[in-house]
Amino acid sequence: MWSDVRFAWRSLRHRPGFVIVVVFTLALGIGANSAIFSVVNTVLLSPLPYSEPERLVALFARDDKRNLNQRPVSYANFQDWRAQGSSFAQMAAVRGDSFSLLDRGEPERVNGVRVTTNILTLLGVRPIAGRDFLPEEGQPEKASVALISYGLWQRRYGADPHLIGQSVTLEGRPYTVIGVLPAWLKFPGLPVPTGGADVWFPFVPLPGEQNRSFANTRLIGRLKDGVSLAQAQTGMDVIAARLEQQYPTDNTNLRAELLPLTELLVGNVRLGLRILFGAVGVVLLIACVNVANLLLARAAGRQTEIAIRVALGANRWRVVRQMLTECVLLSLAGGALGLLLAWQGIEWLARTRAAALPRLDELRLDGRVLAFTLLISILTALLFGLLSALRASRPELVAALKESRKGTAGSVNQRWLNSLAATEIALALVLLVGAGLLWRSFRAVSAVDPGFKSHHVLTLALPLSLTGYPDQASQFRFYEKALARFNAVPGVTQAAAVFRVPLVGLATVTYTAQGQPVPPGSDPVADYRPISANYFEAIGIPLLRGRAFNEHDTVETADVLIVNEELARRRWPGENPIGKRLQLALERTRWREIVGVVGNARLSGLEAGADPAIYLPLAQNTWPNALRNSSLVVRTQADPQTVTKALREELRNLDPTLPVTQVRTLDEILDDALAPRRFTVTLFLLFALVAGLLALIGIYGVISCSVAARTSEIGLRMALGAQPRDILRLVIIAGLKLTTSGISLGLLGAGGLTRLMKGLLFGVSALDPLVFIGLALLLTATALLATCLPARRAARTNPIAALKYD
Repeated sequence: MWSDVRFAWRSLRHRPGFVIVVVFTLALGIGANSAIFSVVNTVLLSPLPYSEPERLVALFARDDKRNLNQRPVSYANFQDWRAQGSSFAQMAAVRGDSFSLLDRGEPERVNGVRVTTNILTLLGVRPIAGRDFLPEEGQPEKASVALISYGLWQRRYGADPHLIGQSVTLEGRPYTVIGVLPAWLKFPGLPVPTGGADVWFPFVPLPGEQNRSFANTRLIGRLKDGVSLAQAQTGMDVIAARLEQQYPTDNTNLRAELLPLTELLVGNVRLGLRILFGAVGVVLLIACVNVANLLLARAAGRQTEIAIRVALGANRWRVVRQMLTECVLLSLAGGALGLLLAWQGIEWLARTRAAALPRLDELRLDGRVLAFTLLISILTALLFGLLSALRASRPELVAALKESRKGTAGSVNQRWLNSLAATEIALALVLLVGAGLLWRSFRAVSAVDPGFKSHHVLTLALPLSLTGYPDQASQFRFYEKALARFNAVPGVTQAAAVFRVPLVGLATVTYTAQGQPVPPGSDPVADYRPISANYFEAIGIPLLRGRAFNEHDTVETADVLIVNEELARRRWPGENPIGKRLQLALERTRWREIVGVVGNARLSGLEAGADPAIYLPLAQNTWPNALRNSSLVVRTQADPQTVTKALREELRNLDPTLPVTQVRTLDEILDDALAPRRFTVTLFLLFALVAGLLALIGIYGVISCSVAARTSEIGLRMALGAQPRDILRLVIIAGLKLTTSGISLGLLGAGGLTRLMKGLLFGVSALDPLVFIGLALLLTATALLATCLPARRAARTNPIAALKYD
């Protein structure tokens, strides 16, 4: 074996051009596969870093009749589920929040979660410093302790080892830091602000949370040892049915939905990652086919060498082993370079977070990725090398020795080369069609009218502390003052406040339309948005009927609301909804009059249809903590960034302790909504272009090899009177036949791929003729261009030199 390695090294060292082409071709395929495998390994394959993560499940509320799933649970229902859920060893409640941190430096808004005190025990996690929550610290009078993240400990407190036991000021209230959480610990898969939770507090129910219609709690459970997910689901169905009988007003049709925590994290990206992994696999396969073509062509020049070896007694296995050794060396070199490309790709993904993937901060090259790269390098060597080795190891001795003076590819079976080139074209077309469909889907999503005007709009999140603003009246007065100051800033045309900026979270509420009774538990659902006056002008949502809110809509005036066009269409088709009345589930004793109808806006996502929406005056809000977590929306005359400094200064003058967070333009929010789809289509398009380029190189190589093998034939044809245009046509027709066979196979393969991609498509048919026919014609045209170069060379053949050559 060592002798084979030394000979292979000497042989390859004298052919640097061949080695460079092969190594870089393999590096593209192996590098892309290693990078995407790193993502798949991190997101899909690696277990969550908790104790026995397979027993962790997320629990949601589900209403099949109203087609609602994965909904938050009311705190009252959580208490019953926990008390009666015999399938669970533990169950914990979680609610995401944000908090003002006021000590040791500038005011800062930090992300946090309120959790029941058993959360770390449930997850199997211990603080790296300090201690866990005590059970009694879940009581309101004792809930003045906090756990902080490793990142906050490092960033804000310089990893102060004496911080444990000291007080920090959050929301103007002192909390004792009792522990520091591990650096790797992020919040496990439930909706919290991006970046994880910096502060963990004991869960204390808000006023009104005993109301079962107020559902804003997320749950995590740990199954008992030996209990399956199906058994737990059956047990929870029994509990839900029991609660439905006890509380028909709020729990009719309400069921429990159990989902493995891992599935909750990756469910939305699983299909896209699998498609991408399949795409890079096809790129690697095309690279292997290309290299196999090069090796078959090179083997033609080695027929004499191999024939002499066989004539001197070498058996077939000895020849195959020698050639496979060369292939392994080439593949390992390609794997090493590919690993470097994969490392750069992983760094780019981790740095830009362009994928919007879960667990992306865990992405890195590890032992599993290195092993995968080594494995595919060896398998790649076998894949592209075995065919050429087997064919070259059975030379026809007499013919090979006679051809020793030519050293051409004439002895290579052209049918093998043609078959491999057709396969390359087919695989490339499959990827190109998939990329074309994804690109058209991306363009369709990008062209969706969001229902509002995003240009020149700035948003600022202003979570208010309960210490400085303890009630809704004080919170509303703050917004009045802030909006008055903002409207006076030069360059600002409109400023307004809203609970939930479009595309940044939802708050839904059930409601009843007067005169339209429904069975208990069947109340329709709408999005809930308290807004200030001028909000529709600031955001660019058109008023279709009636009036907008104004400064006279206060707590002392009549209860009013505005609905969007979709809600009006569903409840009163063909009628004027102005003057109709609605009752919200949060307000069992109040009826609100509809005073206006506005256009539909995409509030939950660009790909989702227009959902029913209800807008309330900010002063009349009844959703707990809505005003404390609202945002300001500012429309400007020019670039919003030009007024950002002035707006921050106004807020600092109004309240110097107030941290301003999430300062983003509405265009940036729209761009973030497109980020996951952009990531998929960009990578898929890149892989498809690489595959297409490799296929064209393969076609060029096969036709060039064919022309070289037919040099004598072409010279004879020209000697007998064939014109250059006849030779040109002969070679181009051969290339066209090769391309056509590959295109036909590719169209069939693309039809199968699109069935797998239906979940990623939007606004385009999976069998879109424009994509299929257009890309087939484009690939055919470029393949013919690749054929023209060797065809022109053949047409310029000198018949005398060609016949002398033979």
